[in-house]
Amino acid sequence: MKWSGRRQSDNMEDRRGVSGGQVAIGGGIIGVIVLLINMFMGGDAGSVINDLQNTIQPQSQTTELTEEDKKEGEFVRTVLADTEDVWAKVFTENGLTYENPKLVLFRDGVQTACGGASSSVGPFYCPQDRKVYMDMAFFDELQTRFGAKGGDFAIAYVIAHEIGHHVQNLMGTSAKVRSLQQQSSERDANKLSVALELQADFYAGVWAHYDQKMNNVLEEGDIEEALSAANAVGDDAIQKKAQGQVVPDSFTHGTSAQRMQWFKKGFETGDINQGDTFSGL
Repeated sequence: MKWSGRRQSDNMEDRRGVSGGQVAIGGGIIGVIVLLINMFMGGDAGSVINDLQNTIQPQSQTTELTEEDKKEGEFVRTVLADTEDVWAKVFTENGLTYENPKLVLFRDGVQTACGGASSSVGPFYCPQDRKVYMDMAFFDELQTRFGAKGGDFAIAYVIAHEIGHHVQNLMGTSAKVRSLQQQSSERDANKLSVALELQADFYAGVWAHYDQKMNNVLEEGDIEEALSAANAVGDDAIQKKAQGQVVPDSFTHGTSAQRMQWFKKGFETGDINQGDTFSGL
């Protein structure tokens, strides 16, 4: 992804230098997989994070950011700025007003308006404070544990997906889904969760479509990096790796094929009106 020398957002909080959040105790990779199944990339932050409260404890430390850390921060700021520009344009074109979210980089654990969270939950969006939270160590897990290709555009895809949840929050979609889930069976609530996640993948594709038109950011292999990340975190792929079998009724984020399909549709069309993932539930 071509990103050097372009605008960087002022809406990023870098908490990696001073970590006063909460750190999960135990869990290991199985815990990571279970949490990813339930929440990866912006699921129901409140319920999952609250479940963690009994397994975390406070821990503070101060570390100096390395040059690599600083470069990562600059990259994230640039991608965040691109999402701000793209969604401001898309919202304006549709008679709406976009409000920029914040993005928080942290290590090990973090306090949010949705509760305390460890890095094990993966990147997530908290609707209560309208902030995206990310521990960059997640992307090592994405490659080593889940077999994604990695690369800077894989990171951009994850950020764009989380911003997609912010878009849903602004448009009232998230609140409607939560209300419907409270009235639904577990199976139907899971289906609604899948639709919400696939729509966020679609919005990530819409962002990539506009970002390419506005900034000519794409390099060879970038879209493949995003699709590889989407493929790696499909419910079926994670469940097969974690337990050796797939249970479709327990899906909360969609299959690998679905996640790739909706990202591609958003990227190819650039039309937010074609992102109805809820029809036919």
